[in-house]
Order: sequence, then C-alpha cells, then structure tokens
Amino acid sequence: MGKKQYDAREIAGNILFITLILSIVYAIVKIIYAPNTIDTLDSHARLKSDYVLMLIQCIMGVIVMMLPTIIERKWSLTLPNYMSIIFFVFLFCAIYLGEVRNFYYLIPHWDTILHAFSAAMLAALGFSLVSVLNDIKKIQLKLSPIFIALFAFCFALAVGALWEIYEYFFDGLLSLNMQKAFTADGTPLIGRAALADTMKDLIADAISAFAISALGFFTIKKDRLSNKFKQDH
Repeated sequence: MGKKQYDAREIAGNILFITLILSIVYAIVKIIYAPNTIDTLDSHARLKSDYVLMLIQCIMGVIVMMLPTIIERKWSLTLPNYMSIIFFVFLFCAIYLGEVRNFYYLIPHWDTILHAFSAAMLAALGFSLVSVLNDIKKIQLKLSPIFIALFAFCFALAVGALWEIYEYFFDGLLSLNMQKAFTADGTPLIGRAALADTMKDLIADAISAFAISALGFFTIKKDRLSNKFKQDH
C-alpha cells in the first residue's frame, strides 16, 4: 500500500485542531489555579476570568473550524482549498496567537489587523459562494458584477456585526471585557470612548471588505469584457 498523501488543507486543519485541543487543556488547568484578583502592576497578568474566556474561545474554535466540511457535505459543494487554509490561519492567529499567546496585548493593533484580515477573507468567500452557485447547473444564477460585489461587501460586514454581538453577549454573561468598555484597572469608559473599540473594529471590517469587493468587481468586469470580446471575434 502506498503512503497516504496529505494536502495542505488537511495539514493546516490538523495543526489548528491539535493546537486548540492543547490550549483547551492548558486553559482548564489555569482556571483551577488562577486567582480571581491580582494585586500587581503587571498589566499582562491574567485572572481566572481571562482563562475562562480562553477556554470558550478555544472550544468555539474547534467547532467553527468544522464549518468548511459541514458546508461542503450539507450542500454538496466544493470550496476552494485556499479558502479553508486562509480560514484556518485566521483562527490560529485570532485564538491561539491572539488569546492564548496574548498577542492582543503584546502586539499593537493586533485586533484591528485581524478584523481587516477576516473581512477580506469573508468578502473573498462571498465571491467564491456566488462562483460556486454559478457552477451548479440546477441553479440559473447570472448576477451583475456590482451586485456580486455588493453581496460580498454586505456578507463580510454582516459577519463582523455578528462577531460584535457575540462579544457584547459574553461580556455581559461572564463579566469579560472583549469590547474594551473598561480600562485595565476596571474603570468603565463613558460616551464615545466606550464605543471606540467596537466602532474601530467595524470600520476596519468595512474598509477591508470594500477593498476586496472593489477588486473583485473590476476583476469580474474585466473577465466578462474579455470573454465577450473573444466571442465577438
């Protein structure tokens, strides 16, 4: 029997899965021993609630990473491998590097970078979904380039908004601070300052999604003009 061939998507998925499982074990151990309060000037010191958030993020990461496979099986679609790999890379950067390795605090603007990355990825996914639907013979779907670009843009923004709802919900449920409504010492922010983190994330989503949507629009427009020219000649 020959050796099993592993593709890049499977390798990336396995690395992410193993990393998240080990992080779940790490978070559980830390929850047991971490203090509820810390009397220290170390801004990077972690409380029990921080490890609870880490555990939740890692568990959700394991669930969410199954989405490409679920979508393919449920709707008999074949998503491009590169989209799944980019998705796995994003989860690795957001959950393992961001939450477990504390990059959100160690690397300036890490959260903003990830929001821009995720919005670009989601906009590209929006284009891919339309392309996949166009390839299904049972579905007669011929959309204009502007409508496809608008769909990709709105799709990316909608998912970004759902993420902010998720952060708001768990901040209230578990007394967390994912939306940065409190300072490091627990002082609540007031007015526009309390909205700054959420709005910065949504603006980053919008700019990144618009850039990819505009690029996709001109690419589709160019391809259709090229195909029309070839047919006419």
